[in-house]
Amino acid sequence: MSNAAQAYARTSQTTSSPREIEAQALLKAARQLQEVQTNWAGPGKALDTALLFNRRLWSIFMSAAQTDENPQPIEVRQNIANIGVFVMKQTVDMQMNPDPAKLKPLIAINCNLAAGLSGRG
Repeated sequence: MSNAAQAYARTSQTTSSPREIEAQALLKAARQLQEVQTNWAGPGKALDTALLFNRRLWSIFMSAAQTDENPQPIEVRQNIANIGVFVMKQTVDMQMNPDPAKLKPLIAINCNLAAGLSGRG
């Protein structure tokens, strides 16, 4: 990574709230999934990459929801876990039976949650 990129990364980390960072990550995942859906040419590397990024992101959210240090109320943490389970099931279904229409709920979930985290919900 270039010095400029490293400086930008440090600056963005210090000026963005954790909620904003989470929102940006969700939007990045949504953009990747949307690009695959828009340019659907069947399963391939782009689909695998987008699903992997989204799955990793949701694995982090699900792990964070389970920690005792999480300040969110139990209901919020349970909702995140439930959504995460749906995302994981949808991802496996998409990998086994690829269909661009199955990406729509994953994109919508990420966009809606990002809007909520950014205060636009």
